[in-house]
Formats: sequence, C-alpha cells, structure tokens
Amino acid sequence: MCEFIPVAKKAEIGTGAAKRVEVQGRKIALCNLDGEIHAVDDTCTHEEASLSAGEIVGDEIECPLHGACFNIRTGEAACLPAIENLQTYPVQIDGDDVLVRL
Repeated sequence: MCEFIPVAKKAEIGTGAAKRVEVQGRKIALCNLDGEIHAVDDTCTHEEASLSAGEIVGDEIECPLHGACFNIRTGEAACLPAIENLQTYPVQIDGDDVLVRL
C-alpha cells in the first residue's frame, strides 16, 4: 500500500512558486496555485530541464529551457515542444507539512 510521505513545509512554497524535492529517487515539483499545493514530475518531458526553475502562469508551469508548458493540475502538455504529459501525484496537507504519495 502506498503511503503519503512528508516532503516539505507549505510555508516553503510561496503562492505562484514551485519547489523541487526528491522523493524515493524521483524529482518532483511542488507548485502552489493560490494556496493549493500540487505535485508533478519536475523534469520536462521534452528535454532534461527542471520545471521548478520555470515560471508559473495561471495554472501552467513553463519549462525554462524551451518554453514547453504543462497544466499543473492535470500534468497535460499544454504547448509545444512538449507532447508527452507529466506524471501527477496526490498531495495531502497536514498542518504545515506537505505529503506526497507516489
């Protein structure tokens, strides 16, 4: 059974910002959309770039390397050059703790 794993403090992730964490060898971007935390793979599906270093606009995160955009809520590739979606992960908040389930 997969359990939720504590990965960060909510206060570490400002509104409209992302934070990269590693969970059991996976690189995950925690994204704060108006106080709601979402978790997606941190590596762009087009190139090896960290999405947490990119900009969040609306509910999308933009890859800093070539500008591919992904919907943070669904992981869907929203524009070229990316065509493959990101993996998303369930998030749970316990007080100030952010927990992710792989």
